[in-house]
Amino acid sequence: MTETKKKSTTANRLVNETSTYLQQHAYNPVDWYPWGEEALERAKAEEKPILLSIGYAACHWCHVMEHESFEDEETAALMNADFINIKVDREERTDLDEIYMKAVQLMTGHGGWPMTVFLTPELKPIFAGTYFPPDDRHGMPSFRKILSGVSRAWKEKRMDVLKSADEVTEHLIKFESMGDLKSVLDLESDAPDFDFGSLNRAFSLVYKYLDDAWGGIGSAPKFPQPFCLALAMRILVSDKSTEEQKDNAHHFLTLTLDKMAYGGMHDHLGGGFARYSVDRKWLIPHFEKMLYDNALLASIYFDASRIKIFEDEAENKIKSDYWREVGRGILAFVKAELGTEDGAFYSSLDADSEGKEGEFYVWTPEEIEALLAEEDARLFMRVYGVTDRGNFEEGKSALHILMAPHELARDLDMTFEQFKERIEPMKAKLLAKRAQRVRPGLDEKVLTSWNSLMISGFIAGYKAEQDPDYLKTATDAADFIIENLMKDGRLLRTWGKGVAKLNGYLDDYAYFIQALLDILEVMPSSRYMELVHSLTETMLELFYDGEGDKGGFYYTGEKSQADLILRPRSHFDGSVPSGSSVAVTDLLRLYKLTAEKRYLDRAREVFGIYSDIMEKRPEQFGNLLCALDTYIEPGREVVVVLSEEEAEPDKQEMIFAVHEKFRPGDVFLITDSRSQYDLSLLSGKSVLANRSTVYICENHACQEPLDSIEKVRQVL
Repeated sequence: MTETKKKSTTANRLVNETSTYLQQHAYNPVDWYPWGEEALERAKAEEKPILLSIGYAACHWCHVMEHESFEDEETAALMNADFINIKVDREERTDLDEIYMKAVQLMTGHGGWPMTVFLTPELKPIFAGTYFPPDDRHGMPSFRKILSGVSRAWKEKRMDVLKSADEVTEHLIKFESMGDLKSVLDLESDAPDFDFGSLNRAFSLVYKYLDDAWGGIGSAPKFPQPFCLALAMRILVSDKSTEEQKDNAHHFLTLTLDKMAYGGMHDHLGGGFARYSVDRKWLIPHFEKMLYDNALLASIYFDASRIKIFEDEAENKIKSDYWREVGRGILAFVKAELGTEDGAFYSSLDADSEGKEGEFYVWTPEEIEALLAEEDARLFMRVYGVTDRGNFEEGKSALHILMAPHELARDLDMTFEQFKERIEPMKAKLLAKRAQRVRPGLDEKVLTSWNSLMISGFIAGYKAEQDPDYLKTATDAADFIIENLMKDGRLLRTWGKGVAKLNGYLDDYAYFIQALLDILEVMPSSRYMELVHSLTETMLELFYDGEGDKGGFYYTGEKSQADLILRPRSHFDGSVPSGSSVAVTDLLRLYKLTAEKRYLDRAREVFGIYSDIMEKRPEQFGNLLCALDTYIEPGREVVVVLSEEEAEPDKQEMIFAVHEKFRPGDVFLITDSRSQYDLSLLSGKSVLANRSTVYICENHACQEPLDSIEKVRQVL
């Protein structure tokens, strides 16, 4: 048991910050600074090294290190005496996190949070690591020992320290240079080769790493890898895939989506997914629940539900219904647990409650038996794998199922309807009881980028479920961003306590443009279309490297920032898509709508930069490979012109008809007489016979307009 430490009652400089994570450290005895001019100038004036600690509110080990070290008076005294201490929320200052995480990985061979980096006053890395214990433990030196060692080296061997810091910084700068990226990754530079074979070769590499028993990539810990799933979906629906390729994509997709949904990483009571599983079976999660994970997985489950997975219609409906149920659970969780009163979304739920990881989510048999009748308790524990031994700590169990609900029903000699009638009231009782527990901490930070991903998730749900509340939720969030996170036509990064701040990064722009384009696929809006155009131009102006020798997108918009040792680029798709890959997809979608060749040229330039790398490292470029599919596949432009004479349900039926199937290469646009879109694509397109009319164009030619639902379904 960790020793209880008395909380300080004296606030430090973090007390006025809007970040929940920084607020959590506002009463540490450490003399914390937020990242800014005051701290950086003091480091230079006093010639002291900087101790940079980066984490986030939902991070379990960040809380552990805070309790063990940052709340400890003696450790804080060492930090305050020899260092300028700076605390950063990685979700706010993603640029700093990107730069110094690369330093951690370079210097240690691994990464993670909390991130602990010692810097020169010129911000160059001296020493780096992640979590350090309060005492020597498991081969790791204590944090105090690290503090003393770095301080002594700075005082006694400064020239050696500065030389080493220069070498690390030079390597980081080299990595960020597009001209040197391939050599750093030990890859040959080939001429761009854009064909569908690139996608198939890339997916074949991903497929080699499939866990054939439990789905997903590799072993433990196991992450959802939504972009590999998205790539599998594109292989599955492409006319250019061979039967073997389709079979592999089918197996990868269905196995992974099902096993993730069965496991304890999926919250079977409240909906949504935890960040990752600590085991290969998706059984025990690392319990924090992030907005971005749930946004991406909502899109995946809903989009997959619109694919014809099986030839047998009944079997296909069962699978589609189950994936849509999982998707509905995600959106219900997000609205209930992360939704703000103003229509936006908070960032995350902590892994811990009552000082214990997962305490809010796990159950003992005794707790269930106290809530349910004896027969119901036995049934519930059988279905959800609750045992006396447990599968988590202290004999507690994370709820999970071993097979799909309709298979469970069959195994219990019930119809599916009977099974649902029995099990749903039990789940409701446990959920109500769980609501009385001490809740995990909520990070009340609103991020433009993550909110934009969630908007896209709700639009994916709207296409699959036809629930108008999903569309309203999406547009409310978009309007929140427009009204609270835009200033003088530019996006801001973060909002909290009524205050928006920090210039937006590439992902803020790219994700929000994507979200607006997604909304425009299901409803007309001149306001959103105007924003798409203006934000795209701003994105290119701020982030695109137009100098010619490098190309591609920077992550930060400022050409020279005094508080960054380099200007980071947006390379890899990780837990969220890279800003580059989403920006390229935005440009391709806009090119199809506007015929603006400049957008196509910029996209091609990015593909040229990464052409060799993304095929050989597909797990790091999954979303960019999906963008390449959008470029390679000719796709269609589908325009729906809504009739003012039709009733609203008839208009909606036509919109849903064009979205009935998952066709990622097609671009959709909804318009009506009130929409003031200045697009050549709309030239000559109007309502026929007072009925909403669909125009389908392919390869620069448009087919005969369609004004009936049946014809639209037949053609699409």
